[in-house]
Amino acid sequence: MGFFSKDIKTMDDLFVHTLRDIYYAENQIAKALPKMIEKASDTQLRRGFELHLQETKGQIERLEQVFEMHGVQAKQVRCPAIDGIIEETNEIVGDIDDKQVLDAALVAAAQAVEHYEITRYGTLIAWAKQLGRSDCAAVLAQNLQEEEATDKKLTQIAEQGGVNSMAAAE
Repeated sequence: MGFFSKDIKTMDDLFVHTLRDIYYAENQIAKALPKMIEKASDTQLRRGFELHLQETKGQIERLEQVFEMHGVQAKQVRCPAIDGIIEETNEIVGDIDDKQVLDAALVAAAQAVEHYEITRYGTLIAWAKQLGRSDCAAVLAQNLQEEEATDKKLTQIAEQGGVNSMAAAE
């Protein structure tokens, strides 16, 4: 089912499709994070990625809970946006030899992912409320809060943690 597919006829169809989109995205992120952990040289950044991997696993479980609450099968629909962000990250980090510059690139890539997730969760929460599913909205809000907190932590690691200044000093 494509985003503008004939299969999407109602707001509920759109909600379920977008739920499946973010479910795919979270699963792809869970696969990508171990590689990012391995590439990160900054200890604080590595720890942040490790924590976010655990959070992502919990977010996947919450999404499965929302599918169940909504009475639909938990399945994924390909998300070209997250695929593109991950592909771009792989291309960029593959071209960087300097570890400090690589850490700055990893922070930027992770924030691109977080910003995508923040938009998806915000939309899903609004739609869930519109559909009278405040129960689903409350579960999705937990994921949104974690994504927003991760984005703030990444900014702190980059700016106050010294990742950007270390990269600039090279």
